[in-house]
Amino acid sequence: MANIISNNNSVFNHFLAEIRDLSVQQDSMRFRRNMERIGEVIAYELSKHLNYATSSVTTPLGEAEVGLVADQLVIGTILRAGLPLHQGVLNYFDKAQNAFVSAYRKHHKDNTFEIAVEYLSSPDLDGKVLILTDPMLATGSSMVLAFKALLKKGAPKHVHIVSAIASREGLAYVEKNMPENTTVWVGAVDDELTVQSYIVPGLGDAGDLAYGVKS
Repeated sequence: MANIISNNNSVFNHFLAEIRDLSVQQDSMRFRRNMERIGEVIAYELSKHLNYATSSVTTPLGEAEVGLVADQLVIGTILRAGLPLHQGVLNYFDKAQNAFVSAYRKHHKDNTFEIAVEYLSSPDLDGKVLILTDPMLATGSSMVLAFKALLKKGAPKHVHIVSAIASREGLAYVEKNMPENTTVWVGAVDDELTVQSYIVPGLGDAGDLAYGVKS
């Protein structure tokens, strides 16, 4: 179910290293661009698992047959942290429709929290391929709740989950709670999850690194 991109050495690992690197993280524009490039690489790998149909293209000298993506795609993201990764996937699937879900951690005084979904914008999903992006797959609960919220817009025929870094616990939660027609694409999988549900070594708060610390 899970495809771990960093298991095979490629330039992808340079982008992954930079979003983790404390010194490089100080440049929020570079952080966003590296997250975007991670989305582009994963989109390319994911594209090999879509359905294609042969199409004829007219060139200045004749006709060329080429296989083009036949699936109707919807790229969904969890605001705000998911936006750079979403953009990277959209760069490669530029004809895709888009969906947005606002999900956040609602903290309590006893240091516990729950995931709250407060906003949803999506096209119809019936029979389409849904690509859900979120840079960090920590507990996995935000991703599952976002998916369940999107089901109000219809039932996709396949779901692809795209994350830069996942915890083993989060990956197991997603595999248990998402439907069988789900494929997971992650840059790397880390072993530890803190009591505050942050991935270790992870990279910190992806939303803050991309867009500034929120109050």
